[in-house]
Amino acid sequence: MLLLENIPLAPLTTLKIGGPARHFVEAKSTGEAQEAVAFARSRDLSLFVLGGGSNLLIADAGWPGLVLKISIPGIDQRPGHNEDGRVLFDVGAGESWDKFVSRTVMNRYAGIECLSGIPGSVGGTPVQNVGAYGQEVSETITSVQVLDLKDNQVRELCREACEFGYRSSIFNTTERGRFIALRVTYALTPDGAPRMVYADLKRHFEGREPPNLAETREAVRHIRALKGMLIVPGDPDCQSAGSFFKNPVLSEEQHDDLKRRAAARGLTLPSYPALEAGKKVSAAWLVEGSGFARGYGFGRAGISTRHALALVNRGNATATEVLALKDQIQQRVHEIWGVRLEMEPVLVGL
Repeated sequence: MLLLENIPLAPLTTLKIGGPARHFVEAKSTGEAQEAVAFARSRDLSLFVLGGGSNLLIADAGWPGLVLKISIPGIDQRPGHNEDGRVLFDVGAGESWDKFVSRTVMNRYAGIECLSGIPGSVGGTPVQNVGAYGQEVSETITSVQVLDLKDNQVRELCREACEFGYRSSIFNTTERGRFIALRVTYALTPDGAPRMVYADLKRHFEGREPPNLAETREAVRHIRALKGMLIVPGDPDCQSAGSFFKNPVLSEEQHDDLKRRAAARGLTLPSYPALEAGKKVSAAWLVEGSGFARGYGFGRAGISTRHALALVNRGNATATEVLALKDQIQQRVHEIWGVRLEMEPVLVGL
């Protein structure tokens, strides 16, 4: 285990915001992760586990304890099939998520093609049940190998034990802070058809032959790029944590109230079948309908010019500025629409 001190964290995040880590370890094996945890305990240091850095906002003061970056590699395909004909892939938590998606799509395995272009590492996908364009990782995850911080031992959690929900799991709810993902096992369908339920994807292929997996992946990456949701070096819209707010899940009563509020303003609540399946509404529509246009600036923070849900670092922004913008949006959306937006990124040291 290599222990480093006062390591800048901003370069390790997609928002490029945050102060330094007092102590820093990059673990490339389970043993190194266990050693780092033991070190943190022996010194009574607060521990933060860092993956791909794509879904978090780090405090301007940084992290006073130990930051453990999980860089465990490996994409291993198990021989044969499971009981429903799917093929299992065991993937190290430190692997690039999009690299894994690319490899499976190129080899014609279906199940995660619509999750192309999402930044970050494999270990982060079960934490918030990553989803986009009509797919969620919980549909393919069969188990997660974890390090249990209660006793620093390795355990295997089956899919049911993870209690996946919309952008949630035990890892970010009931057992937040207890487990570190080490490896994730996915079950993918050989020669399966791509998922084609999201409106943007349907429009992209309208009037054309049904796409294959590779064509679907490229279309997803193209659509994400148009929305500033694909990491492109030098693109100011890409200094973000992705979608900053979740699509709200409403009850029937809340949904009816929202429709009444929209009608009073001469507006019609947009219909998105992929969202409505889970009784969700578009957070982007709520944000823009509250007067926050794409490109809106708030000091050195702002809203992406291409997507209303992406809060961006327009140049040397601080975490304080991003949070102030977040608060402003949440307050106005609630005042106008009666809906409370929940943020997606993890707050570190805040």
